[in-house]
Amino acid sequence: MAAPFCRKLFFRGSLYGLQIRSRTQPSPFLARGHRLGPTDDEMYQRTTVTVMQKETGGGPMILSYSSRGFNIDGNRVIGPCAMVPPAILQWNVGSYKDITIESLSLFYLLEPRIEVLVLGTGARTERLDPDVLAFVQKKGIAVEVQDTPNACATFNFLSSERRITAAGLIPPLTEIME
Repeated sequence: MAAPFCRKLFFRGSLYGLQIRSRTQPSPFLARGHRLGPTDDEMYQRTTVTVMQKETGGGPMILSYSSRGFNIDGNRVIGPCAMVPPAILQWNVGSYKDITIESLSLFYLLEPRIEVLVLGTGARTERLDPDVLAFVQKKGIAVEVQDTPNACATFNFLSSERRITAAGLIPPLTEIME
């Protein structure tokens, strides 16, 4: 047992300078088990963090496409798909004519809100209903409508820039690249 004059002291910052407090006094942070101060670390083991998945250079990348579907980061997706990173979902549209406010609801109901929605309409750039595009833009989402090959490239570019981007892609009818 240490002599009374040899008590260990520690310094704790305060608004008006340093306070000196004896280690024998209970810490106000220990009374609230969920809040620890800088000196409380001595009483517990040090915390370590292990990163399970290293951060990649950007978001998901579309590696290839065909008339059947897409290869997204090595995952084969058959038919139209909705890419809402980090998820890849089947998108229930048959052609660009099926792109409606309801079919786009997935994209504007998300949190955090996406910045850009890239729509690939197949082998050609098709004209979508202006009311549908205006509705999505009123929700604060920029919309890019392109043919699917260009939409894939645009999505990859925006993802690599770490923009919050989503895509609705319809496979082109003619096989262009595999």
